[in-house]
Amino acid sequence: MTNNHKKNSDDNSKNINPNIQQQLQQVLTDLQLDDAPAGGALVVYQAGECIAQTSVGMAQTNKPWQADTLSLNFSTGKGVLATLTHVLVSQQLLDYDTPIAHYWSEFATNGKADITLRALMLHQADLFAINSIDADSEALLNWQAMKEKVAAMSPIKPDQHQKYESAYSALVYGWILGALIEAVTDMTLAQALRHYLTEPLGIADSCYFGVPASKVDEVAKLVKDFETANESADQDSELRSKRHKPTLKPDSEQTLATYANLPSYNCWQKLATDSAADLANEKLTAIQINRLYFDHSAINANNYRAALVPANRQPIDYHNSQTMQAIIPAANGVASARALAIIYAMLANGGTWNGKTLIDSDTFAELSTPQVSGMDAVMPVNMNWRLGYHQLFSVCTDTEDGFGHMGYNGSVAWCEPTRKLSFAFVHNFDVTMLNDIRQFVLTEALLEMIDETGD
Repeated sequence: MTNNHKKNSDDNSKNINPNIQQQLQQVLTDLQLDDAPAGGALVVYQAGECIAQTSVGMAQTNKPWQADTLSLNFSTGKGVLATLTHVLVSQQLLDYDTPIAHYWSEFATNGKADITLRALMLHQADLFAINSIDADSEALLNWQAMKEKVAAMSPIKPDQHQKYESAYSALVYGWILGALIEAVTDMTLAQALRHYLTEPLGIADSCYFGVPASKVDEVAKLVKDFETANESADQDSELRSKRHKPTLKPDSEQTLATYANLPSYNCWQKLATDSAADLANEKLTAIQINRLYFDHSAINANNYRAALVPANRQPIDYHNSQTMQAIIPAANGVASARALAIIYAMLANGGTWNGKTLIDSDTFAELSTPQVSGMDAVMPVNMNWRLGYHQLFSVCTDTEDGFGHMGYNGSVAWCEPTRKLSFAFVHNFDVTMLNDIRQFVLTEALLEMIDETGD
């Protein structure tokens, strides 16, 4: 740890709320369940001060999780990308209602000339179908190639088995927005991110789209990769070909008992019972709890595959060092819990940080106002889209003003301006947002603690 990092850690701990810290640490420890030694880190800011930072488990073989541990957070990075975009709007380099092609002329082809930044950020541009782009795994890691391919793509309407208000652009979104940022700043995306957002916030070495080669070995790994971390490139390539998707394992009796002791369990039990009376006397499983947040039965498989599965169907190993060094802004954001919490702490404070305005009041009013309400064609829920952020998912507390972004693995960062609160949770559990509940448990627990203290 450098002296600068040591100083930042000391500065960030002086306003810790011992009660909230202790309670969150206990919940986070309980949530390790039988997935040890995997773990994660949680950081909370309120009114610009760090009030809690907790961690559990191992990020690598000999590296415990900490608030500053770098982590692959998948689509949680979309919130970072959106925030950078809003800073550029504040700088009058971008306008939400000006066509993207005005700034990036190559984008005007194939019916996209009038698509605005607002439509893209609200996921209403019909540019969600990654499977419509002819790109193999090598091309997907090639930033310049993918910019050209998304510039040439055509909008495609989602499969309309029911009425949808948006179609979540899980992958395409990042290449378009990143290319737009480069066009208006005349910088690389990495340079723009650093200059306009992470350097002013003091987190320039903790947040990336495309991890520098010198930093790759610092990123948390999946437990199944711990023992292979030092193997040769050939062996690593062979292992990548044998990757498996996270699998849903049955909850053990001990795990069910842990859920039953969580702070929000009574709330979940009531909601579950209201929707299905036969659950009244059952111990709720992770899937049953997850379904209180996502309506799994509403998943449109055609739209989901179109948004998430490239045409060649060859999976990308996002944890591979080569992939982490690539620029896939919608999916391979790497950041620490502290860095994400600081970004959202600035948003929770209306766009200012340490007396400096990064996002002006008019822009903040635009970005924080819900603009799309209704079912999403890809995600099985009403995302309640703001400009680049979805709603804060809570079923036990009123969080109408909250917004943020989660990742495929269930990492999440959000803010709640009414409470001047920001929250970031990152981890290396081998799970997905549709089969895990950790982000929801921690979110509900924190909100309950804050409301009880009256802060």
